[in-house]
Amino acid sequence: GKDLYLRYNRKDKTDKLQEQLKKYFQKIYEGLSWTPTKNGKKSAKDHYKDDGDNFFQLREDWWNNNRKMVWYAITCGAGNDSQYFRPTCGLGETPLVTPSQCRCTTHDVPTNFDYVPQYLRW
Repeated sequence: GKDLYLRYNRKDKTDKLQEQLKKYFQKIYEGLSWTPTKNGKKSAKDHYKDDGDNFFQLREDWWNNNRKMVWYAITCGAGNDSQYFRPTCGLGETPLVTPSQCRCTTHDVPTNFDYVPQYLRW
């Protein structure tokens, strides 16, 4: 919808963001190798050649490989006594709160962050 106060259309901003992401992931794709791996698997470019111009599979794989560093970057400015808004660390019945800088002791990303749809993470 349109923000009546700020006078911008959220859809326009989302469309602009998606266009920028297409450009970024196009550059990442162009930097990938056509050379098959040593163990005979297909090349990185072959793996993503049918991904389309939105590069959704490349985005998802990029996220899976970089999520830990993204969370680290997001929380690097958090104070030492900062905690994530809910207990999320650990796999048991009773998750623990993040002890400092909104990070789990193991430096894992809070598990509920994985359930945020990919398109909302960008």
